[in-house]
Amino acid sequence: MKIAFDGRTVIVTGAAQGIGRAIAVAFAGLGAKVHAVDVDAGGLDQTAAQGNITPHTLDIGDRDAVQALVPGLAADVLVNCAGGVRGQVGRPIEEISAADWQTIFDVNLSGTFFMSQAAAPAMKAKGNGRIVNISSGAGRTISLTGIQAYASAKAGQIGLTRQLAHELGQFGITVNCVAPGFVRSNPTTERQWDTMGDAGQKALLENIAMRTLGRPEDIANAVLFFASEHASWITGETLGVDGGK
Repeated sequence: MKIAFDGRTVIVTGAAQGIGRAIAVAFAGLGAKVHAVDVDAGGLDQTAAQGNITPHTLDIGDRDAVQALVPGLAADVLVNCAGGVRGQVGRPIEEISAADWQTIFDVNLSGTFFMSQAAAPAMKAKGNGRIVNISSGAGRTISLTGIQAYASAKAGQIGLTRQLAHELGQFGITVNCVAPGFVRSNPTTERQWDTMGDAGQKALLENIAMRTLGRPEDIANAVLFFASEHASWITGETLGVDGGK
């Protein structure tokens, strides 16, 4: 199976580190012109240094800022990878403020919607496009850290994937989702791993069929497939890339 993206324009959000960076680099390595989007300008520069990647500092939760940038890029592929817990940890429901709840939704769900909304018109005009959303195992089960907003927003991404697939399919646009398992890919996941301790790490691995953690590249490979012509008749689907649960 040969996959190439020569002449294709790809936008990857959350591309300053971890899984998003791996996705951006993978597309660039297969010939795509990649636009890497994140709020972390320093991390974006490191991603862009790997070649054929243009960095854009952008808060995807700001609809006006998204509309000012994205339509002009006329992307063939959009990968919504930006997300995370914004420094929060699991706490009882009574302790969660409106701001705590909203900030996680802004980046994980609202940002996915705003980016898709801004990218869709150019894809419609071409009669072809690929949108790939990066959810999480938390969106299919529960958050390992107990963060209510994260599990809810990631589940929302899966629902949004199905809805947009039905709306945009008639225009030749597919919308699919990848739900990664636990991947040590950035400072946040490293802290989570360390916090588990030996017993927690052992329990996590024993709950994975393959008894190993994945790599950012494993997630990138799934995204490349969904974005390729080999997946032209697949839409509205969520693929778990988690070593088997």
